[in-house]
Amino acid sequence: MTRVRYFAAAGEAAGRPEEERSEATLGELRAALASQYPGLGGILPRCAVLVDGERRDDDAPLSDARLVDVLPPFAGG
Repeated sequence: MTRVRYFAAAGEAAGRPEEERSEATLGELRAALASQYPGLGGILPRCAVLVDGERRDDDAPLSDARLVDVLPPFAGG
């Protein structure tokens, strides 16, 4: 299992700050999240998704991943 943490608007859209997931690849995880949380599906393409602290492609396996962070774009000033 991989722990997925949702930050800011991603957490609001998912309705939780984190959860455990079992998808095999990052692409499968993205598809499952968009299906399960329609509000998250709308912002997920703009989110930075880090696997164990690194940006990865959708074909990245999650079998050894411990942590996935979903970070929506942040504005600052």
